[in-house]
Amino acid sequence: MEEPQQNSPKPFPILVVDDNLLQRTVLEAGLKAAGHDVVVAENGKEGLDIFRKGYYPIVMTDWVMPEMNGLELCRAIRADDSGRYTYIILLTSQDSKNDIIAGLEAGADEYLIKPAHQAELVSRLKTAKRVLELESSQQRYIEEIKNLSLIDPVTGIFNRRYMEDHIPQEIKRAYRYERALSLILVSINQFRDVIGAYGHYSGDVVLKSCADCLAESIRKDVDWLARYGEDSFVVVLAETDMAGAMIVAKRLRLRIASQVIKMYDKEVRISASFGVSGFTASQQKTGMTADVLIDNADRCLTSAREEGGETIKGVRIG
Repeated sequence: MEEPQQNSPKPFPILVVDDNLLQRTVLEAGLKAAGHDVVVAENGKEGLDIFRKGYYPIVMTDWVMPEMNGLELCRAIRADDSGRYTYIILLTSQDSKNDIIAGLEAGADEYLIKPAHQAELVSRLKTAKRVLELESSQQRYIEEIKNLSLIDPVTGIFNRRYMEDHIPQEIKRAYRYERALSLILVSINQFRDVIGAYGHYSGDVVLKSCADCLAESIRKDVDWLARYGEDSFVVVLAETDMAGAMIVAKRLRLRIASQVIKMYDKEVRISASFGVSGFTASQQKTGMTADVLIDNADRCLTSAREEGGETIKGVRIG
């Protein structure tokens, strides 16, 4: 079942778990009358199977059921690691404080004494909706903070932390499909000279201009780039062998050299040096790591810088 947007006005789908046919039917009718999509299960085991296959942010479950009772179902749902929150309402005819506490400790958010009146049912669902919307807002906020922690504030591209997390993933993907993977380190040649002539802010302008140029020159949603160092970037090329990576590096060299960067009343031109490394994955020959891939590209970049100009150096690993 496709998960709807939580800020949608459409009511949340509800999973009802109750072994009593009459009570289950009455509850289902009441929920549908309130405008909800409802899926029903006859016991906790069936309910858990349905829950794991779909999206049910609200679960209403009876307490006493065969095979798996309501408390066991609550615990199983709370053990779910899908990352989404589920609001659980426990249906019970047991209204002692000890029973209610036991249900809440098992993971239930709320309880209803059976038979539930329609007005009380609607009120509980409004509370559930508010909690779920708050939870959704919190998760979006956490995700935004996480994303910001992976972005370089100067250039707006990924930072080194993102690079260190994701190159190992690219290597695993290359091995899984036995494809090539290459990366290019790009270093701005005149970075220190520009800062010396125009000040530190000019360095940010040059970095942003270069990052934009690189981003426009690679395949969207396939390749990606990140800030590597003070004056350097890494471009990761999925399913690209060394020959292809060298062609990309030459194209990037021309694009960067053709830029005209406005610096106050001056026009500034820059060039870059390139270090390229790559390999073609084979399940018969494993062992490639991010450190090896980056270190080889870094060595090539150092050699290119020593030669000066707009040099490209590359090495095929393995």
